[in-house]
Amino acid sequence: MTKEHIHAHKFHHFLHSIGRRRGPHGFGRGWAEGFGRGFGGGDFSAGRKLSSNELQLVLLALLAERPAHGYELIRMLEERSGGFYAPSPGMVYPALTYLEEIGHASVTQEGNRKLYSLTEEGRQSLQAHREEADFILETLARIGSRMAEVREAFAGVDAADPQAADELHQARHAIKHALMRKRGCSPAEARRIAGILQRATAEILEQSN
Repeated sequence: MTKEHIHAHKFHHFLHSIGRRRGPHGFGRGWAEGFGRGFGGGDFSAGRKLSSNELQLVLLALLAERPAHGYELIRMLEERSGGFYAPSPGMVYPALTYLEEIGHASVTQEGNRKLYSLTEEGRQSLQAHREEADFILETLARIGSRMAEVREAFAGVDAADPQAADELHQARHAIKHALMRKRGCSPAEARRIAGILQRATAEILEQSN
């Protein structure tokens, strides 16, 4: 299996494991309560989430770059994902507290704020799961980039023809809803759906503006 096939396989499972939950210890590949800001389901305000294990791992990766406050880590994740994923303080601060309790992060009090730093134990834990941490961050960035491309592509339509923009919005919503209903389908069904989307994409692109 080539490197490209391996990454495609991992990316497929990364997105289709939405809703799985792992325990509070260790780092799994499961996702809890969905993921991101509505990509693949729900609207942009729905606020999907990383599982607690993935979030802890990603926070370690960010702290390995530099010490940071909790709100800075939230902003860093939002920026890395192009606005796709911004965990709430109610998710981030308990995760940071847990990392502090198990000795993976240390805290320096700065007035009313806490500055979090990676400890040697945290660095070792991150190193043991470095590939997974990089994969999560790369996938966040990739999805964020795709969302930016979609927003840019449809920005002109909204301004030029409100009715056409509304029809396009309804069509996009219908596709998104259909894909949500097919989540967890068989490999054969997934290939059938992929073929439909590929043909639709080709037909869209072959038409002139």
